[in-house]
Amino acid sequence: MEKRASGVLMHISSLPGEFGIGTFGKEAYRFVDFLEETEQTYWQILPLTTTSYGDSPYQSFSAVAGNTHFIDFELLEEAGFLEKADYQHVDFGQDPEKVDYARIFTVRRPILEKAVAAFLAQEDAELLLAIFEKEAGWLQDFAEFMAIKEHFGNKALQEWDDKAAVRREENVLDDYRQKLRAAIDYHKVTQYFFSQQWAALKTYANDKGIKIIGDMPIYVSADSVEVWTMPELFKVNSDKEPLCVAGCPADEFSADGQLWGNPIYAWDKHEETNFTWWVYRIREGFKLYDLLRIDHFKGFSDYWEIRGDYETANDGEWKPGPGRALFDAVKANLGDDLPIIAENLGYIDERAKQLLEDTAFPGMKILEFGLLDTRGKSTDIPHHYIPNTIAYTGTHDNEVINGWYENLTPEQQVYTDIYTRRQADEPIAQAMLRLLYGSVSKIAISCMQDLLDKSADCRMNVPNTLGNNWQWRMLADDLTDDKKAFLAEITSIYNRRNTNNQKKDGNDEN
Repeated sequence: MEKRASGVLMHISSLPGEFGIGTFGKEAYRFVDFLEETEQTYWQILPLTTTSYGDSPYQSFSAVAGNTHFIDFELLEEAGFLEKADYQHVDFGQDPEKVDYARIFTVRRPILEKAVAAFLAQEDAELLLAIFEKEAGWLQDFAEFMAIKEHFGNKALQEWDDKAAVRREENVLDDYRQKLRAAIDYHKVTQYFFSQQWAALKTYANDKGIKIIGDMPIYVSADSVEVWTMPELFKVNSDKEPLCVAGCPADEFSADGQLWGNPIYAWDKHEETNFTWWVYRIREGFKLYDLLRIDHFKGFSDYWEIRGDYETANDGEWKPGPGRALFDAVKANLGDDLPIIAENLGYIDERAKQLLEDTAFPGMKILEFGLLDTRGKSTDIPHHYIPNTIAYTGTHDNEVINGWYENLTPEQQVYTDIYTRRQADEPIAQAMLRLLYGSVSKIAISCMQDLLDKSADCRMNVPNTLGNNWQWRMLADDLTDDKKAFLAEITSIYNRRNTNNQKKDGNDEN
């Protein structure tokens, strides 16, 4: 029987700390220590890629480049690239429980520029960058894209003043390479810093038996280096403007549907190359993470294509996706037993169910969804779970448990209390987590807000809205001994203890 396990969902940005946003520094290492102490096996995070309009990690300038906001200044000081005076008196934001993206975008850049200058002054800087660029492959294109984008006032690709740069005319690009050399070097070096710091943190986690579950959005942004350099892979015109965009029709989050705005893939072109770009993208994902959660898995069976003249996201139609052929190609190149989690939430029809069965990837179960149906018929309620699933109370797109419970009808609250066997005066979040960890799903993941018993205003994201999302941060003293003890207890009771720790104490039973 496959080992049962558990973990915690907590994005890097939500870690506590002094720099306005969570980083790869000491608080990240302390979080790994907490996971080891409570015998968890997994740390699940959101995409590590750059954030752009709306601050969403699901709208990135690159499918693979890292978010430089996560670079830790203390680690740069230890490496000799900064002095404490460079950052210790900087105002990174007044509210320690929220990320002020506008402020950190402004105040972090000059500090990183000092670190970049110090790095480039080293004798071996060019050699180190050359090695990194060869390993990364994508670095030069990304650095050029970001430098030119900044040159045009950070406008989206489609709005650049020089259409020759949009079209990547080589003589024009050569001019920009010369004129913007300092900015290009900045983006190369900061990606190097990101890579080095993340690799060290991941190694620390792995050495303690903690595996990282990463997140891969299905789509890329229209304002991205991929659309700039590989427009043939997307349904865009000669100016790289999307001819149609991605989203989904009306759902529980919005009567008008969700308008994501990402360009739709030209799937016929991907098929002609035997999905080479997807093989590359997933391979890059496995360089960063131990397991890869693929967002909106249904989009590979069939996807919602919204017309260019849309008024709402409902102005679209379902189109067939690449289906099993894509994952057959990926498995042929990367191996059959891939550690992939399929985000199979939302409208899941027979085509989507068949694709999940064909790939044999574990799907997701959301406890909050399951308890809405007081008849007990939802596929998201634990008595309908199967072992090959990953169970969550909710995800970054759902309410925290306390907010969710407050919005239930009286009938749903009574049903939830009975189903979870909630004890008198027991926090509803604890009752839900007990139920989750006791399920048959091979992996159970707790959202950090729920473990900390946080209120409704600590929600990470409200889909189909802009502003006030992706901001929540925990405080260092939020994680009390009693909360650690509760997590360790349910992990032990429901046989989800970290295999690494089980081997240490001689208990390696299933």
